[in-house]
Amino acid sequence: MQTKKKIAAVASGGGHWIELVRLRPLLDKHDVEYFSTNKGFAATVEGKPFHLVPEVSRWNKGRVIPVMWQMARILRRIRPSVVISTGAAPGLLGLLVGKMLGARTIWIESVCHAEKISLSGRMALRFCDRVYTQWPHLAGGKVIYQGTVL
Repeated sequence: MQTKKKIAAVASGGGHWIELVRLRPLLDKHDVEYFSTNKGFAATVEGKPFHLVPEVSRWNKGRVIPVMWQMARILRRIRPSVVISTGAAPGLLGLLVGKMLGARTIWIESVCHAEKISLSGRMALRFCDRVYTQWPHLAGGKVIYQGTVL
């Protein structure tokens, strides 16, 4: 029998959140806490801890440090053994903080990135333990293909 892991699952809104929620059958076998940028998303993971984090992107870089500090405070308290994200920037920051705290880190590239790995995905390649693509032709090097979330 597999031991339950403490997992932090992070995604911004839109397709990133939808893809993360589609991983629930796997994630909910563990002790998982969800993070996203829209408080309404808490209803989609009812019964699981949900943390609201501000949206951050390359267009509002001034939020990077405050969001990292907020994530660090929460992640230090819950001490996940794994941090997983389907994107975008808030997920990348959660992964970076998780890595600094000693967690295993997993980036799952959004299915919409069919031509090339996203900017956030390329950044995740620098420090994440695993980086997955949902397109077989994008696999290679550190990028792994094992199917799709959709």
